[in-house]
Amino acid sequence: MNKSMLAGIGIGVAAALGVAAVASLNVFERGPQYAQVVSATPIKETVKTPRQECRNVTVTHRRPVQDENRITGSVLGAVAGGVIGHQFGGGRGKDVATVVGALGGGYAGNQIQGSLQESDTYTTTQQRCKTVYDKSEKMLGYDVTYKIGDQQGKIRMERDPGTQIPLDSNGQLILNNKV
Repeated sequence: MNKSMLAGIGIGVAAALGVAAVASLNVFERGPQYAQVVSATPIKETVKTPRQECRNVTVTHRRPVQDENRITGSVLGAVAGGVIGHQFGGGRGKDVATVVGALGGGYAGNQIQGSLQESDTYTTTQQRCKTVYDKSEKMLGYDVTYKIGDQQGKIRMERDPGTQIPLDSNGQLILNNKV
């Protein structure tokens, strides 16, 4: 045999052994370098923010009564009724008409003063406020279900990871945005 042929066979055998050794170290078969995302479910929280809502309203007030017993109206009504009643009748009838006129006038004056006191009002504008709540949604993150080979896992992340999550050399998730 020729020296060059022996050298070629030797180099070929050495190369074959090298390739076999490297293959047995799983250099060519590293496994998945990404976890596949099965689902990413957004997690939201409803937030209620209070605020004041105010409006102006017109309020009617009754003025304080000066003469609660309505004496002024009764007296003025009685005097006016007595004067008017005195104009009718003659003799003793005139006296009766005066008394009846005074009684009727007193009652009428009392009622008129009461009516005037009831309607003696004034209005003011007041501000009325109440607390109302504005609702909004706050993102808490995503519940992510992922798969590495046949193994499935779950984790909460700040952002939607998309379709894949990178793995480190030990097959662990590389998480920069874990919640």
